[in-house]
Amino acid sequence: MYVGRDMTELSMMSKMDWNDSELAFFHHSLQQIAPYLNSEGQTIHREIIKEIENRGGIQRQEADYTHGTKTVYD
Repeated sequence: MYVGRDMTELSMMSKMDWNDSELAFFHHSLQQIAPYLNSEGQTIHREIIKEIENRGGIQRQEADYTHGTKTVYD
């Protein structure tokens, strides 16, 4: 379950100020409903993807015994 800021709050901020977990969660959510997004939703999704790409993708740099290499947004 995602626990964090909602889209209403995040939409008033630059994507550069979003956490990796927020980018990952909303990217995944919008990806699931992509065929149903209107032009505004598609634009938001593209901006999220662009920010993820600007950050070099979303991966953990190291794995340890408690964390894998995938960013978890739950």
